[in-house]
This record gives sequence, structure tokens and C-alpha cells, in this order.
Amino acid sequence: MFDTGELRLVLLKLIADEPRHGYDLIRAVEELTGGGYAPSPGVVYPTLNELQDTGHIEEVDAEGKRRAFGITETGKAELAEKAEEIDAIIERLSGIGERERKAGGAPVWRAMGNLAVVMRNRLLRDGVDDATLHEVAEIIDEAARRIERL
Repeated sequence: MFDTGELRLVLLKLIADEPRHGYDLIRAVEELTGGGYAPSPGVVYPTLNELQDTGHIEEVDAEGKRRAFGITETGKAELAEKAEEIDAIIERLSGIGERERKAGGAPVWRAMGNLAVVMRNRLLRDGVDDATLHEVAEIIDEAARRIERL
């Protein structure tokens, strides 16, 4: 999803927009991409640590247990210096988000994942005969026909 250093710039930009903690940043990227991508905590938190170590962000007062970060003058200077690059990244992510929304976005993909899990659980259960397999196929075919008619 990101080339080297791009996630770092996106997180810095999002923190510049408003102070955020790691979970907020994960959700903001996910929202930007229309549910198409959510960076893992294993990528986000080390990036936040690096941004803090280099003086680009700093902890700010926050409610609750989560550490929130705000941008520093050093961070603002980097954003200004790399504004065109950041705009291009945000535009690319927004394009992904638009495509995801047109394809149904998170609700449709969640429902399809749910269908896959239910089918796998049911079909792997003992006692599935040919009649059951044909009934499952007919249910799926009917759903496809109904969606096509929308």
C-alpha cells in the first residue's frame, strides 16, 4: 500500500490535522481508503516512536490511557517541504477509498467474509450430502440473481 516513508508522511499529516493516538490513526487511514486498508499496530506504533524520536511529534494531553500525539515545528517544516508528495499520497489513498465505496465498501466485504465463514463451517460439518450442496449452491445463485437485478 505504501512505498518507503509514505506511511510516515501520512501519519504526520493526520497528526497535523488534529492530535491523535495510534488507534485513531489506524482508523483514519482505513476511512481514507474506504475500508480497503488499515495499517497494523505493528507498523503504526514503531512509526510513531520514530516520529517522536526525531522530534516531528510529541505527546499531548489526552483523555484516557492512550498516548495522543501532536505535531511539532520540526514536523510542520517537513510537511511544508514535502507538501506535494503528501498531497499525491492522500489523493491516491482517496482514490482507493472511492473505488472501495463504489464496490460496496466495508459492509459488503464484511458480509461476504461472513458468508465464506458460514459456508466453510457448514460444508465441513459431518453429514453434508449432495442435496445440501445443491441447496447451498441454489441459495448463492439466487443471491447473485437478486444482486444483479438491483
